[in-house]
Amino acid sequence: MYIPEHFRLRHDQDAVAFMRANPFAILISSTDDGPFATHLPLFVLTQVCDNGSQAKILLRGHVAKANPHWRYLEQEPQCLAIFHGPHAYVSPSNYGARESVPTWNYAAVHVYGNARLFSSEDDLRSMLDQLIHTFEPAYRDQWESLSQKYRENMLRQIVGFEIAVTKVEGKFKLSQNRTPEDQARVMASLGRSEDSTISGVARMMREQRLGESKK
Repeated sequence: MYIPEHFRLRHDQDAVAFMRANPFAILISSTDDGPFATHLPLFVLTQVCDNGSQAKILLRGHVAKANPHWRYLEQEPQCLAIFHGPHAYVSPSNYGARESVPTWNYAAVHVYGNARLFSSEDDLRSMLDQLIHTFEPAYRDQWESLSQKYRENMLRQIVGFEIAVTKVEGKFKLSQNRTPEDQARVMASLGRSEDSTISGVARMMREQRLGESKK
């Protein structure tokens, strides 16, 4: 991913927080017929290395057995997951300088890694437990109350995977290269939108403390 230094996300913990806040990702694999992509939720796990060094990042999820993506991961474990957040068109009318052009503000994290597949009932149950706990803990009681036959049938229809992350690239393009005055106008403009995808950019800009005069 092309990342000008103004927009580079420099800490893995910030990338992990962003991934957990925006867990619906695009998983991309290379195949003989070209790239293949699946849209799916991913669980983000961090493990501290034995030597106490930087935490290891793992992604876990599953696809339907009818989806050929798991076969592509089996043939070529190296893959890319893209996590994407709010985005918005930015009008040059927000800038003080007349000689300005439109742009687009957005946030994204690209995660590269190697996948391993699993399909045993114990591994699939463990993965589903993590997903349920993350996205809807209250559903656990309903899931456990379903018949064993139904649950086993559901498990037979999915293939789980775990991606050991090898590289993380994060890009928050949020007008960091503009003056604080321009940033403040961009935030005010985007923040007025009723579309959360657009107003979410203004929120992210505020969280990054943009638009504040440097003293």
